[in-house]
Amino acid sequence: MDRLRCLQIFTEVARCGSFARAAMQLSVSRATITKHVAWLEASMGAQLLKRTSKQVALTEAGARVLDSGRDLLERYEAIEGEVRDAVQLPRGAIRVGTPPSFGAYHLMRVVAQFTHRYPDIEVTVVHDDGRSDLVAEALDLSIRIAPSLEDASYVAQSLLKAPQVVVASPAYLKAYGRPATPADLARHNCLVHIIKSGSGVWKFAGNPPQEVRVRGTVRANMGDAIKQCALLGIGISLHPHYMVSEELKAGTLEALLPGAVPEELDIHVVFSTRRNMPSRVRHLLEFLREWSRHPPDWALPATTAARGTAGR
Repeated sequence: MDRLRCLQIFTEVARCGSFARAAMQLSVSRATITKHVAWLEASMGAQLLKRTSKQVALTEAGARVLDSGRDLLERYEAIEGEVRDAVQLPRGAIRVGTPPSFGAYHLMRVVAQFTHRYPDIEVTVVHDDGRSDLVAEALDLSIRIAPSLEDASYVAQSLLKAPQVVVASPAYLKAYGRPATPADLARHNCLVHIIKSGSGVWKFAGNPPQEVRVRGTVRANMGDAIKQCALLGIGISLHPHYMVSEELKAGTLEALLPGAVPEELDIHVVFSTRRNMPSRVRHLLEFLREWSRHPPDWALPATTAARGTAGR
């Protein structure tokens, strides 16, 4: 039996807390998972997992094996990556976290270009709203978009700026009028993203900076849901420009408050300091840096596309 494969399967079972979920993640049968874990337990001479009808949990011995096993697998991957780099293109699997809208409309284009260059690398993209534990979710990298990052346990590298824009549909503006200043937003129906501005405060750059407490009939933790409400004429919303650039060009949304600049966000790529970075992940990190050196239009400050519709 392949000892490293047994460790890999055991580690995935421990992460998932379930034989069935581990089998799904690794694309193998549950019987294969059970066989490899049983062999590892027999080899170690100890029970590593407590099994119940609903989940599994680590024993004390299992926790020791998990901690040491992760390090062993990472060291082996690093050696394997260095050897492969010397003789062929990198290969293997990468898990990347991303906010859903940015992932769907922008990151996937980068991933498609990356996998075209490195066809032996498999990239799995998963939802991360900025609160995922990279180690627990087995994420090699994650994209985080925020004014600032609070978690100092990760290494963060800045990629791009993400300017924001206040928008509304022509139908809403015809029915309720156009705000002339940020303060006017307080009397409008504003659509609030509860993760990015849970307190309902929208911030604008300036000297001094300006904050406006807004409220409205719809709140959501999904940017696409908020945008759809804006398109339906329900209210005014605040989005990163990358999320609404196409709608602004098409005229289905209009940029508001041309004299006010909403708080800018930073797009970071983060990764755990606890992991030895495999070669394939280093290649993706460098690919993201290369992409960021040529910013798309939506990443440029006060883009023409965002401001050009403000006077419609």
